[in-house]
Amino acid sequence: MQANKSLTLQEEAKVKNWIIGISIAIPLAVAVLLFMPTKITALGDWVYFLPHLNAVINSAASVALIVGLIFIKQKKYTYHGATMTVAFILGAIFLVSYVIYHGAAESTSFGGEGFIRMVYYFLLITHIILAAVALFPILFAYYYGYTDQRDKHRKVVKFAYPIWLYVSVTGVIVYLMISPYYVN
Repeated sequence: MQANKSLTLQEEAKVKNWIIGISIAIPLAVAVLLFMPTKITALGDWVYFLPHLNAVINSAASVALIVGLIFIKQKKYTYHGATMTVAFILGAIFLVSYVIYHGAAESTSFGGEGFIRMVYYFLLITHIILAAVALFPILFAYYYGYTDQRDKHRKVVKFAYPIWLYVSVTGVIVYLMISPYYVN
C-alpha cells in the first residue's frame, strides 16, 4: 500500500463523486452499446478476436486477485498493493476491450440445450448483475487501499473482493461455454 495520502474533506468528496459517477456511467454506456440497433462496423473484423483476449485478461485478473489475497493473508502489504494494481489495470483494459467489442459486434447466442443451458444463463445473469454493480465497491476499495485508509478499505473489500472475483471467474466460464458458438 502507498503511504498515507491524506486529502481534505472537500477533495475526498470530489473523489467519491467521481467514483459514483464512473460507477453509474460505465454500466449505462455498456448497456447502450449492447442494445444499440446498429453496431459500429467500421472497426472491421479484428474485433472478433476480442472475446478471446478478454478471456485471457479475465483469467489473469482472477489469478492476480487470488495472489493478492494470499499476499494480504501473509501481511505482505506492498506485494498485495502491487498485485491488486495489476488486477485493477487488467480490469480497465478488459473494460475497454469489452466496450469496443460490443460496440462493433452482434451478441452471440448460446446454442447449448437442456440443463447446461440453465447453468449458462444462471452464470450469465448473475455475472451481468454483479458486473453492473461491481465497479462501485471496487473503485472505493482501490481508492481506500491506495490512500492507506485501511479500516475503510477492509470494510469495502468484504463486499468488493468476492464480487470482483466472482465476476472475473464467471466471465471466463461464460466465455468457455459460449466460445463454440462464435461465428468469426
